[in-house]
Amino acid sequence: MGRKPPEFTFLDHLDEFCQRVVKCAAAVILASCVFYHFVDSILGMVVRPVGHLVFTAPAEAFMARIILSLIGGALLALPVILYQIWSFINSALTEKERKYIFVFAPFSLFFFLLGGLFAYFVAIPISMRFFLSFSSEWMVPMITVKNYISFVGTMIFAFGVTFEMPLVLMFLTKIGIATPAFLIQKRRHAI
Repeated sequence: MGRKPPEFTFLDHLDEFCQRVVKCAAAVILASCVFYHFVDSILGMVVRPVGHLVFTAPAEAFMARIILSLIGGALLALPVILYQIWSFINSALTEKERKYIFVFAPFSLFFFLLGGLFAYFVAIPISMRFFLSFSSEWMVPMITVKNYISFVGTMIFAFGVTFEMPLVLMFLTKIGIATPAFLIQKRRHAI
C-alpha cells in the first residue's frame, strides 16, 4: 500500500491480489471454526421460518452445519474481507481519490449487513410463504436442510451485495469513473 500506482506492474497487482485473497480465505476459515461452536443454536434460528427440515442423505445434516459455518464465517470475516477489498482498490487510486475510502469503507459494511438483515427478516419469510403456497394434496413440501441453508445463504449474500450498489455507484461517481450524465443515459438499462 506504500507504493504509488505507476510503480505497480501487472504481476505486482496479481501478486497483491493473490495475497489479499489468501488473507480473506484465512479469515473466513478461522471465523468459520469459531462459528461452528454456535452452529446448533444458530441453526434453530435459521430454520424458524419453515418450522422443520428433513435430510435425505446420511451426511447431509453434517454438511448443512459445515455450509452454515462457512456462511457465518464469511459474515464474521466481512470486516476483514472488506478491508482487503478497499486496500486493493486503494493502491490504484490517486491521493485525492483515496480520501473517499475513509467515508465509503465503513458504510460498505453497514450496507451489506443491512441487506443481509433485510433478506433474513423480510425477503426470506415472504419468499418461503410464496414458494410453500404451491403445495397441495399431491405436492407436499419436504425441504432438505442443505437446500434450505444454501437458499438462505444465497439470499443473504445477494441482498447484501444489492444493498452495496448505491454505495458503489456513489464511489464511482466521486472518483470520476461514472458521471451523473452517464448514469442518467443508462438508467433504462439499469432498471
